[in-house]
Amino acid sequence: MITIWGMQDSGNCYKPRLLMALTGRPFRHREISTLDGSTRTEAWLAKNPAGQAPLLELGDGRLLPESNAILCFLGEGTAFVPGDPFERATMLRWMFFEQNAHEVTVAVRRSLHVYPHRRAAASEERLRLTLEGGRAALAVMERHLAAQAFFGGERPSLADIALYPYTSSAHEGGFDLGPLPAVRSWLARIEALPGYQPKSWRPQD
Repeated sequence: MITIWGMQDSGNCYKPRLLMALTGRPFRHREISTLDGSTRTEAWLAKNPAGQAPLLELGDGRLLPESNAILCFLGEGTAFVPGDPFERATMLRWMFFEQNAHEVTVAVRRSLHVYPHRRAAASEERLRLTLEGGRAALAVMERHLAAQAFFGGERPSLADIALYPYTSSAHEGGFDLGPLPAVRSWLARIEALPGYQPKSWRPQD
């Protein structure tokens, strides 16, 4: 069976769990955390030299890190990957946007607020820059969603799963979604999908 190693509270680790819930496939969750040092042990670094989570472990022992790479692997053959090449490239475009513009601002600012061990890095300048960058990224999403229901088309794709976790928790980083009605409506559409589970969910062994 597939094993997904991840930190329960991490948005990046939530992405593959959410996809598995939406597609109704079984998997094991194994908790690993940056907070208790378990991602810096020799055993973990042997699995993932970058010392990060999530990590996908297949039944044959193959390992795959990086949340969006895991989504692409797990998404093969599902309705969350468009068959049309242009629509698939558009999906990837938003997944790249998530990592290059959204995660590095919205998610990082949240982590500076939420995790005590990150607060030392929460300089006034860094908080200002992540707030400005995050607002800009959310504004890009708002403009897109004012015209389309999802990212990459009229059906949800891996791009929506990639963008959902840290957008839904953006308020924890001090972002106000009140002025972004299209983003809020999109969040509601994701939460209404059959099989949807919140970040706190994990499968029972």
